[in-house]
Amino acid sequence: MHTSAAAVFPDPYGSVPLAGCVVAITADRRREELTTLLERRGARVVSAPTLRIQQFEDETPLFAATQACLSGPLDYVVATTGIGWRGWMSAAQGWGLEDALRTSCMLASVLTRGPKATGAVRATGLSESYASPSEESREILNWLTARQLRGTRIAVQRHASYDAVFIEALREHGAEVIDVPVYRWGPSPDPAAVDRLVHAIARREVHAVAFTSAPGASALFEAADALGEGARVRAAFTQPVLAACVGELCARPFLAERLPALWPQRGRLGSLVRILTDELPGRLRQTIPTALGDLVLQGNAVGIGGNVVILPAQPAAVLHELARSPGRVVARTDLLRRVWGRRGADHIVEVTVARLRAALGEHGGLVVTVPKRGYRIAAESGH
Repeated sequence: MHTSAAAVFPDPYGSVPLAGCVVAITADRRREELTTLLERRGARVVSAPTLRIQQFEDETPLFAATQACLSGPLDYVVATTGIGWRGWMSAAQGWGLEDALRTSCMLASVLTRGPKATGAVRATGLSESYASPSEESREILNWLTARQLRGTRIAVQRHASYDAVFIEALREHGAEVIDVPVYRWGPSPDPAAVDRLVHAIARREVHAVAFTSAPGASALFEAADALGEGARVRAAFTQPVLAACVGELCARPFLAERLPALWPQRGRLGSLVRILTDELPGRLRQTIPTALGDLVLQGNAVGIGGNVVILPAQPAAVLHELARSPGRVVARTDLLRRVWGRRGADHIVEVTVARLRAALGEHGGLVVTVPKRGYRIAAESGH
């Protein structure tokens, strides 16, 4: 029986489980918080907000809607988003109407769409009569339409998009609906970053993309289509790029196109980061036994001797190609085709292998040159 004399080291990724993982985030709001959570776990974050939340420059419609809410008793008030509810209360405070609006809402039945809206309502000293478990307007609609709505007055704090189906359904049941517009979706604050992300996904240069809204996901597909990269981006999401969404509603654009996506049970940033932390290492990690100990590849990182080394993109790609068949020789021409997608002079391969060896430091000798043939990893006997 073969026994190995290789050194045994603890998992080098223990404190940085996402080291070597490139994760793109498409959110504008709270992107600093999401970036920090991911970077603490070792990920390299690419930020490319596909949309941004914009307040309406003209507050006249919001002021008119607020006045309409105060013109008579309200029966129901629907809070659809945390940020929208806080924005409405803040605007009312600026107009000197905060106390009157809070009193009007207190006398009505307040309905909240999802945990974020529930938290915002409670923070203003109100309590909800019904909180939908998810951010689905349909759940609120089902709750309301199970009751007699004819002659009732319902204020709906609008989320970023006008929910015509929801509002018209309430009106069809005889309710007077006051649409309260607080904010809307605007274009990306950095369209060039979105274009770069589209190309990076198409080339499989990111390992995961995190989404916090369905419109943000749809905007990415629209940008990809506009660049002529739609088919390649969709293929990349099929495999190997992971689409991680904050909730099922956020994943709707992927489900509509029958593309895979993952989401946590609880729609929180922390839960979104957790699902990335749980999923990516299992997808990316590869362990190669060598005479010097295990070589543990993960994305653009390699763990060796108990340490983690972050590699530049091309040296990492070369190492992954060699790791496909540990111990076997990979020709320079094959590396050129697989890593750079072209044929040409061998010098670019030689330069990249030299960079790889330099990054591996004292373990650089694990990448072996086979004269006139190519390169291989010095895997342990039997691999």
